[in-house]
Amino acid sequence: MPKRPMIAIVDDDLSARDATLDLIRALGFTAKAFPCADDFLSSDSIGKTSCLISDMRMPGMSGLELYNHLVAMGNPIPTILVTAFPNDRDQARALQVGILCYLSKPFSEAAALAGNRPERRSKTPNSIHAARST
Repeated sequence: MPKRPMIAIVDDDLSARDATLDLIRALGFTAKAFPCADDFLSSDSIGKTSCLISDMRMPGMSGLELYNHLVAMGNPIPTILVTAFPNDRDQARALQVGILCYLSKPFSEAAALAGNRPERRSKTPNSIHAARST
């Protein structure tokens, strides 16, 4: 039986982190959550992570900085950035460097799944700027 993909969640907001963790697990994925980029980077989860969902704005290293750090390490994990403060400049910058998806918080289950489809993992990023869930 093949292993289920592991999705890492990095978000400094406990309620957002727990909600995302619950959603990802309810969708049938294995998930592990971290309160900051440094905790993720110092864990043994990097090599096991199939997809990373990270908050854009966090104290210390931002989600975009985390992705750039992973790329520099030679481990460009497919990454979805989430933010409560969406703007076109950050979205364009994120997609330009290879972020799979840029979602507004709160995001829907459908938006999270759309950002992690295998066809979205090509070298050319596509833009998904999800509308806020209702």
